[in-house]
Amino acid sequence: MAAPSSSSASLVRSWRTAFLTLRDESISSSTSISQLLYDTIFSHSDCLIAAALYLPPPEVSSDLLFLLEVATPASDSVQDVALLFSDIIHLIHGISYQVVLEFSSSSWNLLLQYFGDAIQCILGKLHIPGNYAQIRTVSESLEIVSYVVCSQQRKFLPAEDIQLSKFLLSVIAGSQSAIFPSSSSIIRHGYTAEIVKNVTKCNSLWDVQAVAFDLLSQAITSLGSYFPVDVWKSTIQVIRKLMDFLASNSLLVEDKVMSRYYLSLLRCLHLVIAEPKCSLSDHVSAFLAALRMFFAYGFSSRTLLVCSVGNQGKEPSLTSTKEDPKRTNHSAYRPPHLRRRENLNKKLGNVQNSPSSTAGESLNCDLISSDSDHDSDGQVRDTDIIQNGKVRVAAIICIQDLCQVDPKAFTSQWTLLLPTRDVLLPRKFDATLMTCLLFDPSLKAQIASAAALVVMLDRTTTISLQIAEYKDPTKCGSFTPLSISLGQILMQLHTGVLYLIQRSTHGRLLTTLFKILLHLISSTPYPRMPEELLPNIVKALQATIEEGFSFKSDQTDLLAAAISCLNAAVSVSQSSPHVNEMLSEQISTAQKGNSVLITLLQYSEQLTNPTICIEALQALKAVSHNYPHIMFAFWEQLSSVVSNFLHEAAPEVSTGQWRVHSRNSVGIIGEKVITAAVKVLDECLRAISGFKGTEDLLDDNLLDSPFTSDCIRMKKVSSAPSYEFKSSNETVDSPEEECAGMKQWCEVIEKHLPRSLLHTSAMVRAASITCFAGITSPVFSSLSKEKEDYILSSVVNAAVYDEVPSVRSAACRAIGVISCFPQVSQSAEILDKFIHAVEINTRDSLVSVRGTASWALANICESIRRFFDDFPSRQPTDSIERSHTLTLLIKCSLRLANDGDKHHKLYLTQVSQGSSTSLETICMKRFQKPNFYKRRHA
Repeated sequence: MAAPSSSSASLVRSWRTAFLTLRDESISSSTSISQLLYDTIFSHSDCLIAAALYLPPPEVSSDLLFLLEVATPASDSVQDVALLFSDIIHLIHGISYQVVLEFSSSSWNLLLQYFGDAIQCILGKLHIPGNYAQIRTVSESLEIVSYVVCSQQRKFLPAEDIQLSKFLLSVIAGSQSAIFPSSSSIIRHGYTAEIVKNVTKCNSLWDVQAVAFDLLSQAITSLGSYFPVDVWKSTIQVIRKLMDFLASNSLLVEDKVMSRYYLSLLRCLHLVIAEPKCSLSDHVSAFLAALRMFFAYGFSSRTLLVCSVGNQGKEPSLTSTKEDPKRTNHSAYRPPHLRRRENLNKKLGNVQNSPSSTAGESLNCDLISSDSDHDSDGQVRDTDIIQNGKVRVAAIICIQDLCQVDPKAFTSQWTLLLPTRDVLLPRKFDATLMTCLLFDPSLKAQIASAAALVVMLDRTTTISLQIAEYKDPTKCGSFTPLSISLGQILMQLHTGVLYLIQRSTHGRLLTTLFKILLHLISSTPYPRMPEELLPNIVKALQATIEEGFSFKSDQTDLLAAAISCLNAAVSVSQSSPHVNEMLSEQISTAQKGNSVLITLLQYSEQLTNPTICIEALQALKAVSHNYPHIMFAFWEQLSSVVSNFLHEAAPEVSTGQWRVHSRNSVGIIGEKVITAAVKVLDECLRAISGFKGTEDLLDDNLLDSPFTSDCIRMKKVSSAPSYEFKSSNETVDSPEEECAGMKQWCEVIEKHLPRSLLHTSAMVRAASITCFAGITSPVFSSLSKEKEDYILSSVVNAAVYDEVPSVRSAACRAIGVISCFPQVSQSAEILDKFIHAVEINTRDSLVSVRGTASWALANICESIRRFFDDFPSRQPTDSIERSHTLTLLIKCSLRLANDGDKHHKLYLTQVSQGSSTSLETICMKRFQKPNFYKRRHA
């Protein structure tokens, strides 16, 4: 309230006199309410508005509420009720500029109810010529509500926000009916032109809806989880009606008023569908049909960005970045306000000198490095372009929301949102998400498109994409099956994403592009795609990695992401014969220095950058697993890398100090790097020695897919299931190849394992022990007695003495593999040690340890049984025949069969039953005493 003066005191007196007169005359006077209001209030509106500044806000609010109470009954008897509403709302609107109005919950409801009646009355009369001027009253009503909301937002109760939401929905629905009163007939008869012509006449109503949607968004945000289901459904229905109208007419109006309206509508839709109260399955297709129209919004009168795709007539290569180098901006940074001023001067000069110039219509998105709407580091966008870009971003965010809340219903809409051909051509009238990603001049729109693609690929199950099959679009008939459409979409996604990765210089966009590519690689059934696709991905990623990201400060994260994608590409199951051929060609003398393996080895040596180092090591492990024959040529380099790691960063302890130092740590990053290096060494040894083993890189669920029918499953006692390609040309390994890997194993036992097995990190020790689970019987039998004893003592000591469960579990796994070797199963002394070590771990409190120990126990029992089957005439050794050994095995298997862990009981029971069966066979065959086992089983 302002300081009093003679003039202000006069104004205060006039206010109080007017409202006191209204209170008295409204009770006793015979004058009509409308005439009384005009005489006492409306004839002095300007004076009352000026006086409100000098009065206490509670008094002003109270008097205005009384005015509404007096005027409400009069609404039913006044002939021109719209004029009465307009006068009252105009007065309150003017006062709201001067005073912060304060309303209680009940008075707030009264205000909204009065405004609602006024707005519905005014909107209902807009069909009468000359009444469009009264739309101003509707706008003033919403402005008053907006002022109150902004001043009292934090004080509002949920019930008040709910009442506000209902009021706003009624305003939006009423204004819709006023804009297109016969929209159903217009849709039926296609009178699209008539609606477009009338848009300019309804600009004020579009503004009304925009303000209403903005206020509704605020109310929804304020309510949060308290947003009621019935109001949520009403909101969805109101928006659905608008979306259906937009989709049915297939036309969006591009001007300032409509872009503001679209933006408000889409932001409100985002809030409603981001946290759904009910299923949206019935609305997904309708919403998407309208949302996809916004992909090219703002481009009807200007050229779509084409400079970022170079020559549109020729599809670029996916394997080289030399032809189109990455663009960089070397100009000095200038603040946005200076750039806007300079740009304005340039535009004025261009208008005078070149009236037909269109060079400024395209914007180079790669030069944008700021999130500010007005900051483009060298290029200035006018307000319309910025606003239109916001509309496109809002539509894309809504698409992302729909995918998140209902991915099952969304998958069937892929063909509506993604291209099946010509992804590198900017199609303004058939735009897709990839159009926005590749050609949109707004960086935010590009990033939003990329984020939406990540969500689409992430929420789509891998199995649903396994039906995809690529077929040349020119060879497809009039009907294209869903499997063919998905295959074409996946192909276009690969083409567009790889193309943009090679040319974009914006760090945030590149990071999201790598996420897209990672999801693409893991979801695409490459055996059903063009055979050159996967090799091209590997080549393109290799080129990107070798070129690096020196232009960005976050080059480490980008390089790690690129290597991660390469890791995923070489990890694809099944292993691609074309990738194998490409890698084999690269390791020839001419190209060995430019091979994928050399690139990965170089980055794996970057100890100063652990993130890149780990990613490179994991990629090397994937190559070793999927393309084992390649590793022969790179063993020396790999061994040298691991040796450097162990000598520079791997502390060791003596066996006597094992338990004391096992809990010490050398730092989590150091542990991860060394562990990754040892795992690569392990996988490389398995590849060289021909081990078909347990450490599959992919989930068995994927491999059980019906689309891997060209794989055969091979089971061995010493390992879990492994997969091989069916081949009619398979030959038995020659005697010279039976001991393949012996030289490498000797080197590892002499140089690497003595340090890694005694490492203070449990992670490193577990990875080192796991190496022994990958040794083959021919390699083991070809080793010297000293090295065999070293292996046996290492696994037994780790299983018995190490305090870390993961290490003991790894040791049991190694025991389970080694116990199946013939030379081991014939040694009673070794089996006694193995049985003792495994039996201890079957009593462990952790199911993970008990499970691995049970598996090892089953292998030991099966090994003993096979020994007696193979050598039926051989005299049994005393150790095996001693009753306490068999008793120990029997009791252990029975105890495991009764394991109470509900998650692993089935697995443990199956393993222990296998052990029990083997033991029963041993007892019956060797001792001819069938009751020996049965008594103990009972």
